Order: sequence, then structure tokens, then C-alpha cells
Amino acid sequence: MNKLGERMDCLAQGIHEHVSLSPKLTETVKGKLSLGAKILQVGGLEKIFKQKFSVRDDEKLLKVSQCYLSTTAGPIAGLLFISTDKVAFCSERSIKIISPTGKLFRNRYKVSIPISKIMKAKDSENMEKPSQKYIQLVTEDDFEFWFMGFLNHEKTLRYLQQAISSTSSKLRR
Repeated sequence: MNKLGERMDCLAQGIHEHVSLSPKLTETVKGKLSLGAKILQVGGLEKIFKQKFSVRDDEKLLKVSQCYLSTTAGPIAGLLFISTDKVAFCSERSIKIISPTGKLFRNRYKVSIPISKIMKAKDSENMEKPSQKYIQLVTEDDFEFWFMGFLNHEKTLRYLQQAISSTSSKLRR
């Protein structure tokens, strides 16, 4: 019973953190419902992953987590995909981008990082709000990606670290 209580507290904390990163609760709920509808419409998370990113035939999707990617413009809600080959993020909604010619168009914010290029995934927290947890990915060229607002922070971090270590051990062979 004690373990179940701890898991429920962890999940409640994750939900609270995930929702609190959004500017409005109603927008968050609308976004989550829209995302759920898209997932059902497309046929699952694996199909979304294959549609949004180039995927090799032998590549396996290990974990998908809802989270936020920290950017200089603020947090962007989306899905974090962890596969045997890459860590990829795709925003839930499209963002407005102005082209060099001044034309406005909308596109999803996407990031794809080959696992072989990731040096480490580590746990971090907001110094002012220690309950607010981050996962920091550092690439071999010292570029950093910060993900936050996970429903299950520890589980996602564990999957990332396992994917990175299994790729490292394959490269050493």
C-alpha cells in the first residue's frame, strides 16, 4: 500500500507540474483532447512517430511521453519519442513562423537527436521550485535540450539513460 501511495503522489505531482506549465488550464485541456483525438485518428503513437520522423526498418520505439521542450520563447507542449536510434520531439500544435520573404506559415516544432550523439541525460530541478523537475540532454557538441512537465519524470529519464547506454555499448563493440 505504501508503494502505491508513493506512486500516486508522484503521478499527482507530475500532473500538477504538466498542467502548471501551460498558460491556461482550458487551453491545456483542449490541447490534450485534441492530441488524444489525433492519436486515435492516426492509429497510435507509433504511427505518429513514423509519420513525423524518418524511421529505419529495424528502429524500435521504446517510450513516448507528453512533456514540454524549454525554448527561449517559453515551453512548448508536445510528445517526446525515445527509440533505439533517436530522441525526437514534436509539438502538439503548429507554431507560426515567418519565412525570409516575410510570408507567415505554420509548422510543428520538431527536434530529432541521434542517440549516438547524446553524451548524457541527467536529472535537474528548478532552484526556485525544487518540485519542478527537468531532464537535460547534452549532445557531443555541448548543445543542451531541456525537457520538463513529465507525467512520470523518473520513468522517462530511466528509458533515456538505458537507450543512451545501450547505444554506447554497441558503438564500443
